[in-house]
Amino acid sequence: MTGASIDPKEIAKFSAMADAWWDPAGKFAPLHKFNPVRLSFIRDIAAAHFGRDAKPLKPFGGLTLLDIGCGGGLLSEPMARLGFSVTGVDAAGKNVKTAEAHARGQNLDLAYRCTTAEQLEIEGAKFDVILNMEVVEHVADLGEYLRACAALLAPNGIMFVATINKTLKSLALAKIGAEYVLGWVPKGTHDWNRFVPPALLRAILEDNHLTVLKTQGVSFDPLGWEWRLSRDTDVNYMMVVGK
Repeated sequence: MTGASIDPKEIAKFSAMADAWWDPAGKFAPLHKFNPVRLSFIRDIAAAHFGRDAKPLKPFGGLTLLDIGCGGGLLSEPMARLGFSVTGVDAAGKNVKTAEAHARGQNLDLAYRCTTAEQLEIEGAKFDVILNMEVVEHVADLGEYLRACAALLAPNGIMFVATINKTLKSLALAKIGAEYVLGWVPKGTHDWNRFVPPALLRAILEDNHLTVLKTQGVSFDPLGWEWRLSRDTDVNYMMVVGK
């Protein structure tokens, strides 16, 4: 595959870790810790946007969701349990196989594909919700990639983009601290030069006729050893945009 999404080095990096996606103490342990915060944020924002009651077991029936860069399916599966019709896509075939194996037998409205945003755009696909979580700092061409993602969003749809700010604080914590001091993620997982400031992300999304609805900081609480929503966007943040 070729296109703005594809950086062969990044795909190879995550393909090499594909077997570890569902190990809560393994290489993706930070995402397992991060997941409850991401899930509740997505659920609450989507419920408010689409006028759904978030209390029932499956509040989002009838809505489609694309989890792009789905990895092993850590978000795809719970989104399907909430009632979304979920398509999880990843450019790394090994990730897709891991996700399919884990979801097998769970009777979820969930399909996985090894493909890209650009290919889905060519196919004319549209989705009510797009999850773009921890992906944009790994793509080859940020502007073209987000243009393709914007084209995939249905009218009145919303997209969630989670990434890492490009600050000295993020260099110290998300790169040096996480990879070399604490060993939370394998060395070389991130390239600080690819981290994305909120102003740049906002500008690209608005250039593609999307409206920024919310920018939300996420911080790690070392005392409680957990992630929480915060006003601090210096390191991790999530941006919600609508069409």
